[in-house]
Amino acid sequence: MSTISAAQVKELRDATNVSMMECKRALVEAGGDKDKAMRLLRESGLAIAGKRAEKTANQGLIAAEVLDGGKKGVMVEVNCETDFVARNEDFQKFVAGLLTEARDYADGELADAVKDQLADQIAAIGENIVVRRNARFVCEGAGHVASYIHLGGKIGILVEVGCTRDETTARDEFQELVKDITLHIAASNPGYLQRDEVPADLIEAEKSIFAKQAEGKPANIVDKIVEGKIDKYYGQICLLEQAFVKDADLTITQLLDSKGKALDDTLTIRRFLRYQIGA
Repeated sequence: MSTISAAQVKELRDATNVSMMECKRALVEAGGDKDKAMRLLRESGLAIAGKRAEKTANQGLIAAEVLDGGKKGVMVEVNCETDFVARNEDFQKFVAGLLTEARDYADGELADAVKDQLADQIAAIGENIVVRRNARFVCEGAGHVASYIHLGGKIGILVEVGCTRDETTARDEFQELVKDITLHIAASNPGYLQRDEVPADLIEAEKSIFAKQAEGKPANIVDKIVEGKIDKYYGQICLLEQAFVKDADLTITQLLDSKGKALDDTLTIRRFLRYQIGA
């Protein structure tokens, strides 16, 4: 029998919200393998689905801006060791400068380009700093790029909403919709835009768990249960299928259709990014 430490049990407890006793039982059965133990807990219906398995102490700041009248947007995440530094005015100015530089760099290219500046900032502040990621959206055709920063720079959103006529983007109804979509993404944390982006192995893993939970029922009933739960799962992780945070009776797709009719245009979400410090 594997020896399970109190630290292992606590780590699994923090990741799942399941009792210490059940966490220890699962770890013993899994031979100390945390991922396997989490799967066992989910199969038995104990684990809280979708909770992050890992917590991180990373601190830092996310910044974003929209340029060229909504035709371009950039976003950066810069990490540091403590929240004290993240709130430091010099650090915030440094991040603002990096955001300006990010206008000229494709996704992920900023860190290499600013190595010397980064070294100087580390020396000045006395804490490790990492340019973790950057992104740039350039609007493809008629449409608008929007950004939103939440919780003082802990969460950042970049989204491109498309339409068929440039004049649509100037209307108040369109601008309000785009703002609502950024707020929704911040609150609902979708992992994907639509179903065809979700990795097949992820869906197969979920189906396996749902089938395990339905064991003992007739095969045709199990299939229906699994199908229903997978549909709900897509509704949790795919932006276009999520219930709109301001009106749970509407999915995001239905919201786009409704606003599109009102604007006499066809509206689409072309892409989005959601950065969260440490995630």
